[in-house]
Amino acid sequence: MLPAGARQLFVPLTGHRVRPIQARTLFHTLFTDFFSEDDGTTYVQTGDIPAMWLRDSSAQSLPYVRFARAFPVLSVRLDGVIQRDARNILTDPYANAFQADYHVWERKWEVDSDAWPAILAWVYWRQTGNRLLFTRDLHDALRTIVKTWLCEEHHATCGSYAYPYRVYTNDAYDPNTGMIWDAFRPSDDPVEYRFNIPQEMFAVVALRDIERLAIDGYADAKLARQARALADRVETGIERYGRVWVAGRGWMWVYETDGLGDDAFMDDANIPDLTAMPYFGWCSPFDPVYLNTRAFALSSANPWYFSGRYAQGLGSPHTPYGYVWPLGIMARAITATSAQETAEAITTLAETDSKDGLIHESFYPNGYWRYTRAEFGWGNALYAELVFRSVAGFPATALVTGGTVVPFERAGQTPALTPALTQIYDSGLVFSALSDLLAEADGRTIVRDP
Repeated sequence: MLPAGARQLFVPLTGHRVRPIQARTLFHTLFTDFFSEDDGTTYVQTGDIPAMWLRDSSAQSLPYVRFARAFPVLSVRLDGVIQRDARNILTDPYANAFQADYHVWERKWEVDSDAWPAILAWVYWRQTGNRLLFTRDLHDALRTIVKTWLCEEHHATCGSYAYPYRVYTNDAYDPNTGMIWDAFRPSDDPVEYRFNIPQEMFAVVALRDIERLAIDGYADAKLARQARALADRVETGIERYGRVWVAGRGWMWVYETDGLGDDAFMDDANIPDLTAMPYFGWCSPFDPVYLNTRAFALSSANPWYFSGRYAQGLGSPHTPYGYVWPLGIMARAITATSAQETAEAITTLAETDSKDGLIHESFYPNGYWRYTRAEFGWGNALYAELVFRSVAGFPATALVTGGTVVPFERAGQTPALTPALTQIYDSGLVFSALSDLLAEADGRTIVRDP
C-alpha cells in the first residue's frame, strides 16, 4: 500500500503538462469545515466565515455523498448536515445562514437556499437508502419549504418578508407568473427583477425531489401533490417568461425577469446560474437553448464575464468589479462537452489557486495574487467534484429525479481527461486517501473556533 504522502493524482493540463495534487486535498473542506455537534447534527462552516449557509453546507456535502455507503461514519456525518439544515429551516425558512447555536446569521430571502438541503436529502437517500434520514424534523422542514414557496408564489397577498435595509430592486412584477417571488440572488446580492430564472429552475429540481422524499420517506401524498403542482406551475412560468428570442442568438434564457417584459441578460458565477443548468439537472449540455445561453454567458456580451492575462470567466456583483470566480470556471468545466474545454478550465484553476491547492472565492484575472477569501469551502468542494469526474472516473451524481427536468434529454457527463485504466487507479487513490483521513479523525474531536 502506498504511504499517505505518496497518494498523488496527476491532473492533465494543456500543453502536455500535468499537475500533481495530493488526493487528500480533495477532502479538505470535509475535514476542516464539518463539526459534529452535541445534538447529533453536523455544523458546516463555509470556509473562513464562522456561519453555516444552507446553500454552502449542502454544496460542500454533495461531492462526498458518493462515498457514504463505503464509509458508514461518513454517512452519519452527512446525515447530520441534512438534519441540522432541517432544523435551520424550521428556525427561519427566510434566513440563508445560521450560527452554531441555530441563531440567524443572515436573513436574505433566496429561493435556492431552501432548495439546496432538499436536493442534498434526495441525493443522500438515492445513494445510501438509509431510512434513518427520514426524521420528523426533515418532514417538517420539507413541508415548511413547500408552504413558504406557495406563499411567496403569491407574495403580494401572502408574503410578509421584508429585508431590514434598503436595497435596489425593481419592485414592479407580474404576480401571476406562477413563479416564486425572490429578494436575493445566489450571490447574496439583491435581485434586479423579482424572478431569478436559475433559482426558479433550481426550485423545480428541489420540488421534484421533495415529491419523491414525501412518498418514499413519509407516505405523505398531500405533500407530494403540493410539490408536484407547484413544480408544474413554476416550470410553466419559466418556459413562458424566462425564455426569449434574441436576434442573432436565437432562443435563450434570461437571468432575471419581472414577467412584464423587462429582463436581465447576464450570468453570475454563483450556482445556480445559467451556465450550470446541466450540472443541477435542468437540461442536457447539448440542449440548443442552453447552448445559445451558454455562448452568451461565457462571452464579453455578458456584463459579468471578465478576461485577463491569467484567467477568463464569470464574475459577480458580490466581489470587486473585474474579478473572476473559480466557481464559474468549474461550472464551465463540469458542463463542457469537450475534453479540451475542461482541460483549459482546470489549467486556469491550477495556475491561479493557493500554494496549498485550495480555492479562493474570486481573484483578479490580471494578477491572481489579488483575491477575496483565502479559504472558500464551496469552491474546494466543487473542485473536488470536478476532479472526481474528469480525472478519477466517478460518474456525475444526478441531482433530480429522472436525470433532467427537460423531458427526453440525457443528463450530462463531464469529459474524462485520463484513460480508463488511469481512472481506476486514481479512484483507488481517492478511496485510500479518504480512508486515511477518517482513520486519523477517529477518536479526535475537531473543535470549532468560538
